[in-house]
Amino acid sequence: MRIKLMLLSAMLASCSGLSAPLVTPYKMDIRQGNFVTPETHEKLKIGMIRAQVRYVLGSPTISDAFHGNRWDYVYLLERDGKVIEKQNMTLYFDGDNLARIDIGQAGQ
Repeated sequence: MRIKLMLLSAMLASCSGLSAPLVTPYKMDIRQGNFVTPETHEKLKIGMIRAQVRYVLGSPTISDAFHGNRWDYVYLLERDGKVIEKQNMTLYFDGDNLARIDIGQAGQ
């Protein structure tokens, strides 16, 4: 019995030296936020009211209580735990009307 236990321990210890895993876990693509297509962006017009903007783009990802005249739409795509696409769009309102649109994109 002791010999079997020692042999089993030696075999398990030898397996710990493998540097590359034989089986890697599956990591699914993660999409977060509001994806804004160029066609959707073309529908936005300066002067639109908030309800019209919400109809075109949906609810903003970030609606800050301290910045009531600013809506942020953020989109991230992660593949294998790394961000491969990032899209930011910030809308500024003057009262109830859309006054300015800032767009930022980054991809790898």
